[in-house]
Order: sequence, then structure tokens, then C-alpha cells
Amino acid sequence: MATEDKNRATAAAILPLVGGAANVSSIAHCMTRLRLGLHDRSLVDDEALKAVPAVMGVVEDDTYQIVLGPGTVARVTPEFEQLVEEERASAPPVVHTSEELAAQGAAIKAQQKTKNATPFKLFLRRIANIFVPLIPALIGCGIIAGLNGLLVNLEWLPSVTPALAAMASGFMALIAVFVGYNTAKEFGGTPILGGAVAAIIVFPGVANIDAFGQTLSPGQGGVLGALGAAVLAVYVEKWCRRWVPEALDVLVTPTLTVLISGLVTIFGLMYVAGEVSSAIGTFADWLLSTGGAGAGFLLGGFFLPLVMLGLHQALIPIHTTLIEQQGFTVLLPILAMAGAGQVGAAAAVYLRLPRNESIRRTIKSALPAGLLGVGEPLIYGVSLPLGRPFITACVGGAFGGGFVGLFNQLGDSVGSTAIGPSGWALFPLLDGNHGLGSTIAIYAGGLAVGYVAGFVATYFFGFSKALLEEFNVSQEPATSRVAATGPASAAGDTPVKEPAGV
Repeated sequence: MATEDKNRATAAAILPLVGGAANVSSIAHCMTRLRLGLHDRSLVDDEALKAVPAVMGVVEDDTYQIVLGPGTVARVTPEFEQLVEEERASAPPVVHTSEELAAQGAAIKAQQKTKNATPFKLFLRRIANIFVPLIPALIGCGIIAGLNGLLVNLEWLPSVTPALAAMASGFMALIAVFVGYNTAKEFGGTPILGGAVAAIIVFPGVANIDAFGQTLSPGQGGVLGALGAAVLAVYVEKWCRRWVPEALDVLVTPTLTVLISGLVTIFGLMYVAGEVSSAIGTFADWLLSTGGAGAGFLLGGFFLPLVMLGLHQALIPIHTTLIEQQGFTVLLPILAMAGAGQVGAAAAVYLRLPRNESIRRTIKSALPAGLLGVGEPLIYGVSLPLGRPFITACVGGAFGGGFVGLFNQLGDSVGSTAIGPSGWALFPLLDGNHGLGSTIAIYAGGLAVGYVAGFVATYFFGFSKALLEEFNVSQEPATSRVAATGPASAAGDTPVKEPAGV
């Protein structure tokens, strides 16, 4: 038998034993192994594969690996790829439903979550866990602050506005304490000790203390100082638990924890964290006053990829610091434009796939949530599994962010008094330096630009010819085909793990 025929025969013997072409999601090889990504591992016949003359063994890892040996694997792999393509070409057209896209999106999300489990990203996740529980209070107090500002400007209910101001400001005045409490809890210490050390930062009496030749100010260092103080308290407490006798632990450990951490906080952390906090505020102002549209374009365009990489969590303490310093964060309205791009892209997908009733139903059900800033149903159910529409959606977010950034550069700051909401849900939390009407108009304009840019980019550039042929298919034939062939053939329709059409 000729060598080419032998290699093709080996490939032909392997293909049905791994579930056929419909069960293969990826093909690669190393020096000795054919590495296959499979949709359904249960369709593989291990024993029959091992009996194929050219197969030396099988290994199951993140891919299914068939050991063929050096030289042989490099010759069998192209034949295997050709057979897979031929079998797929001769197969009836596969109809993609919204359920498949949702499953594909969930697979991508789970895969990305696994990739994000690096030490640095896990650390960022712990930081996020400290601040996320504070979001409901930030939202509630932020809305009350906005309402109070409106009443003050209109000179309505003057007897009520002082009370509203107290409600809006009380939490922010003590936010360092809550950050300290959550930090100690997250890092494995006693939460109340973390809160006690952080409370030093907001205690009015620190105004009588000098450090580094400067008189301290209550609140100096803010949430960053509170975070650092509480982390230090956790390590001091754990050290005490190891060395202090049990009989004295209840007295000595909390005393030493507060004493040591408190002294370091007063004579070190408050000053250092204060300088860092001031630098963050200064940099944010400089970035948008000089970079403006360009900075907004980049922030709006790259925010969703940052979310997928888990790096967006690093922004949470930055947002909180800006709110604590300036009363609002100028970054959030720009980042919210990423969601606007997704909405525009979803509308374009809806029009570009008129025959796919299933995907269109998903878009119609997820679009209201997307308008309110809840983007996951559209991202993981529509744009990300399709591949290219996710990229064009990011383009829409970039243009929306550039629009808001431009007005920041022109002197009209647009900010949010809280973190968490996005889309239309952010309107009640908007604040700025030139009145509420101007702020709302600029933010609404940014959303409109994001919608339009995301729609146009996706409608004209979001689909290749092959992608349209694959997905713009009516769902009706799928029902009859599955009914005619039974559940076994439907197993081959399991969605691939990689985005389509990129």
C-alpha cells in the first residue's frame, strides 16, 4: 500500500471512532500526537481506537490525544483534516438556534473563567469582593444625592433638603470603615478589627496629628488607606494567633492588632494612600481633559475585552476613590458605552438574520435588559458566540466613549455618583460640573452614538458570507430533521467552543 493511502486509511479509521466530523471542534498535532477538540467525549470508542494498527495509545487531557508517533502524525493529520472537511461538506446544513448560541456562549464564558484563574486576577477578584457589597448603598445614596441636588437647584422643600443631604453623605463619610470590615473578612481576619483600624482614618481627632511634616486630615487616604490598613491588621492578627498563648489571646491579640496596625496607618499609610488617591484623581482629570475623545474611544472600545480578561475589577477601587474625592466618577459613563455598542450590534444581527427565528427571539427578549445596562444575555447569547459581531460591538462602544470623552475634553465633565448600573439605569445617578440637563444630554448623546456605531459596524462588517450562510437559516428544517433522524443525530449539533466567523 502506498504511503499516502496508508495515512489516509489511518485517518479514515480514526474519524468514525471519535464520533465523526460533527463531533470534532478542533484539530492540531504535536510531535507525536493528534490532538482533537471534541464536543461529546462519550461518542469516542477508546478500545476500538487502540486497536487501529497505527495508533500507539490515547491520552485524555484538555484535548483528546491519539498517539501516532513522530513522522506519522504529521502525515495523518492533513488527511484527517481533509476527511473532516469532506464529511462536513456532504452533511445536511446545520441550523443554529438561540439555544445553541447560548450554550456556546456559556462554554466560552466557562473557558474564559478558567483562563482568568491566575494569581493576579484572583487577587483582583478579592479586591472586587470587598467593594461589590457596597454597591447597593452607593446606588441608594447616589440617587438621594441627585434628588437632593435637584431640589436645591429648584429651591423646593428647603426644610427637607438638609435631611436628604445627611442621608446621601452619611455612608460616604464612613465608607472607609465598611471597606476595612470587608477587607478583613475577605483576607481571613476578624472583620470588626479591620473596621476598627480603618475607622482611624475618618476619626476627626487625626487632625491633631503630624506625619511627614504635615498635619493629617480626617479621611486622608480614603478607601485605599482603609484597604491597606485592614490588610495589615489581618497579618498582624494572624501573627498574634500563632505566638500569643491561648489564655491571653482574647486580650492581647485584638489589642496588638489595633495598636500596631493603627500606628502604621497614622504614621505611614494615611500619608502614602492620600498621595496615591490624589494622583488617581489628578490622572483621571488629566486623561480626559487632554486625551478626551481618544481616551474615551480606547476606554469604551476595550472595556468588554477587559471584562472577559477579569481585569475590569482593578477599576472598582479607582471608581470608589474618585467618588469619594470628587463626588462622582468620570470613568463609568464612558465605560458604559460598551453596553450601547452591544445593543446596536444586536439590532444589526436581528436584521441580518431574518430567517433565524430562534436567534431573533433571543435578541428580542434580551434587548430590554441590554438597554438597562445588563449586557450578559446579549454578549454570551448572541455577539460573542458569533465572533465578529462582538468585535463590531466593541467598535460601537469605542465611538460612544469617544463622544463622551470629547465633551470632557471641552470642559463638560460627565460622571456617576455610584458604580454598578449602566445604560439607561445610569441616568438617575448622573452628575457633572455644568448642571444636570447638560450632563444628561451628553450621556444620552453618547448612548445614541454607541447604538448607531455598533449597528452600522455590525450590519456592514459583522458577517462574512460564510457566516451568513451558516446562521441565516430557518429553524423549521431543524425540527423536521431531528424528528426524522432521532436524538442520536441531534448530538452532532452541539455548538463549537470557539467563536464563529472570526
